[in-house]
Amino acid sequence: MKAFTVCEGIAASLLRDNIDTDMIVRVERIAQLQRGQFKTWAFEMMRYHADGSENASFVLNQPPFRDAKILLSGSNFGCGSSREMAVWALEEFGIRCVIAQSFGDIFYANCIQNGLLAIRMSAAQIALLAEAAERGNPLRVDLHRCTVSAPDVPPIPFSFPDHHREALLEGLDEIDQTLRHDARILAFQHAGKVQSPWVYIQQ
Repeated sequence: MKAFTVCEGIAASLLRDNIDTDMIVRVERIAQLQRGQFKTWAFEMMRYHADGSENASFVLNQPPFRDAKILLSGSNFGCGSSREMAVWALEEFGIRCVIAQSFGDIFYANCIQNGLLAIRMSAAQIALLAEAAERGNPLRVDLHRCTVSAPDVPPIPFSFPDHHREALLEGLDEIDQTLRHDARILAFQHAGKVQSPWVYIQQ
């Protein structure tokens, strides 16, 4: 998993509620594609017209926002069906951080497991950041300090669970975090075999 420390760059505003995982990546693409092939299809239904041409009115098709690293949105972002590929599609497009009022629970968990930072902020705070982004100012997301700022916006603090924060800072998914305790796990198993050998299959 790619570590997340500081992300500074263009932010795109997609300020609408209930953007579900099917809007982020259609179910048909999940059946057709493998990881590394989703960039073109992120937000497909909004990015393209029926004939396949780009929708010029969609924010992620407009310069400079087509190079956005940060996405600003409304409430319940990533709701709907459980699909890790929605996070993959965002990452492959170049999004490293999504700032929204709230998230679908499974989508939020998938973000943490894939190194994409999902930050909860109030509508007023997001509006302030969106105004700065519209003026062409980059945003700076600092996970060390748990702040988001812009050249003309003082740092806005956000809360993030400590154990998830440490995992993202170090680039550790749940498997990596478990393997950090490998010696303790092996010691526990060894002690168990000595104390309760009947529990373990003899080879």
